[in-house]
Amino acid sequence: MARPDNHGVPSAHDEPHLSGRSGWLRAAVMGANDGILSTASLIMGVAAGAADHVTIILAGTAGMAAGALSMAAGEYVSVSSQEDVEQADIRRERLELKRNPDGELDELTAIYETRGLPPGLAREVAEQLTESDALGAHLRDEIGLTDLSPPRPLQAAVVSAMTFAAGASVPLAVGALAPLDTLQIWVGGATLLALGALGALGAQAGGAPRRRATIRVMIWGVLAMAATSAIGALVGQAL
Repeated sequence: MARPDNHGVPSAHDEPHLSGRSGWLRAAVMGANDGILSTASLIMGVAAGAADHVTIILAGTAGMAAGALSMAAGEYVSVSSQEDVEQADIRRERLELKRNPDGELDELTAIYETRGLPPGLAREVAEQLTESDALGAHLRDEIGLTDLSPPRPLQAAVVSAMTFAAGASVPLAVGALAPLDTLQIWVGGATLLALGALGALGAQAGGAPRRRATIRVMIWGVLAMAATSAIGALVGQAL
């Protein structure tokens, strides 16, 4: 039987599921991926514009700092909004249970009927769950809220910022060490390797096929770096 947590959101059960990782995993993978690709693309674009080594590293460092802070702010606002919506649903459902308990029981019964239970059994299940945890039953079966992945705004913000900076440090470090005349080759190669490793790691942690995730993220990496390099070259020629 599901057990509600402190917010009234029912727990699926004690057995761990990969979907329970979705909140922090999404923030971590997105942060690192964006850090690697955006910083690498920035470096490639500036380098293609015939900039000197100091300018390239300065641009990459500024991009890393700005990107990390932007990711943190964006994740915090996004996840906070999700949390606000969920809490509003919980308050609304709690109020409806007080105002119209019979109607809510009928609604729960109808839900179980649509899932294949006979009317009598659906009513019995609805009554039993209502007696033990009415709010938890409605949150889970009517709204779809569970505690598998509760919104944690601060955690998402910190993870996004840290992983963005960690990802950005890869092309930034390679760009700082590579000779200027071959900088784009070194940064591009290191970026593709890092993106491929990240795609495989994220897929493994989330239980998804690794090969498809790896190929997908590397293809988009090539496209992004090629586009920014072309833009940088055109702007450099124009200036």
